[in-house]
Amino acid sequence: MSHLISTDYKRLIVGLGMTGLSAARYCQHRGWAFDLCDSRDTPPGLDAVRAEFPQAEIYSGELQADILSQYDELVVSPGIAISHPAIAAARQAGARIAGDIQLFADVCDKPLIAITGSNGKSTVTTLVGELLTASGKRCAVGGNIGVPALNLLVDGAETDIYVLELSSFQLETTENLAASAAVVLNMSEDHMDRYQGMADYHQAKHRIFQQCRGVVVNRDDALSQPLVSDKMPRLSFGLNKADIGQFGLERIDGESWITFGTEKIIAASELKIKGQHNLANVMAALALIQLVGVDITTVLPALRAFTGLDHRCQWLGNKAGVDFYNDSKGTNVGSTLAALYGLGPEINGKIWLLAGGEGKGQDFSPLASACEQFAAEVLTFGADATVIATAVAGVCPVSQHVTLNDAFARACSIAAAGDVILLSPACASFDQFKHYVARGEYFSALVATAMSKEATL
Repeated sequence: MSHLISTDYKRLIVGLGMTGLSAARYCQHRGWAFDLCDSRDTPPGLDAVRAEFPQAEIYSGELQADILSQYDELVVSPGIAISHPAIAAARQAGARIAGDIQLFADVCDKPLIAITGSNGKSTVTTLVGELLTASGKRCAVGGNIGVPALNLLVDGAETDIYVLELSSFQLETTENLAASAAVVLNMSEDHMDRYQGMADYHQAKHRIFQQCRGVVVNRDDALSQPLVSDKMPRLSFGLNKADIGQFGLERIDGESWITFGTEKIIAASELKIKGQHNLANVMAALALIQLVGVDITTVLPALRAFTGLDHRCQWLGNKAGVDFYNDSKGTNVGSTLAALYGLGPEINGKIWLLAGGEGKGQDFSPLASACEQFAAEVLTFGADATVIATAVAGVCPVSQHVTLNDAFARACSIAAAGDVILLSPACASFDQFKHYVARGEYFSALVATAMSKEATL
């Protein structure tokens, strides 16, 4: 694009978190002039930022429309809403509003697999990367998971294909991703504190399909289906019997099989990751790599070896017949529903669900039906403990607690053999923990302590 090489083009990077700094390093690598700003009065590590980017003007504090409107382009970090009045004023003044993923798309000249969804995107992104590597392709994985997308361009490694996990926030500022294969895995309420409703959230997610060359569709979720030409290469997956040329799930001789049409691909019992939601994740990954030309039969050993992600329905152990699962990354209602519906049908007992934290304005009422079917009790904790308890009251037993530790202690005192104690909070962690990782690690430590004790649960 011609403006990217103009010597008098004025670019401002908004936000000095990990993504903003990756954008600054990318621009510096390309030899582009830029300035920096952050909405915090004193951003962490400001002296180091000044030392790394001595040519950049740095603004801090509340975003000012008169300053932002002086620039031709704002590279806005995903944590900053583009509806902010100062950003809106700059757009009105003619500024291009972009993000790190748009800068990536501007120059990416290799195939790209793009993955979003309310739940499961980190699992699918990681699995796609491992399967591509097993197929012999040099792939680079990043975006909303692990390495910022622009770092993948700067590090200079030879790459055959990129795999990006993308958040709705990143997609808000992306205009023409042109992915070789794109998917919205599923849609459920999330980030309702930032979006005006599901329609607004849906619109942001579906920007992933702009100018794409192939799509993967979840047959079980109508909101995942893109408005693209019928001629667009397309594969679908679902937890039902598949039509010819699509991925599905079928019961054959008492065993659940992932199939492609009538062809058996892999049995559920061969996978280390468990639950129906993970079977859907596996099918999505297989569909994505098949769309970019990989023979899926060559990657089945890698699929069998995949153990899943930490803090995502992660099995921690068993004591006295009770299994412990850490799903701390379940930060929204849809994710917790996936865990309940994924594990519930597979166990002999019931689930003791530990849920709570900051609810982000979500509606928790969809939890009621799943809890009625699968929960022995819902043990709530944290800032929105009462909100969650109210949503499921009357369909299953509920108890409210101040801390995760209190909820866990009660679950351990009454769970029986065949049951599952599941941390799947349906909430952000920031009321009591630094992030979901810290929450998951704390829960894992509680489990380790409980399992080391001599007494039975």
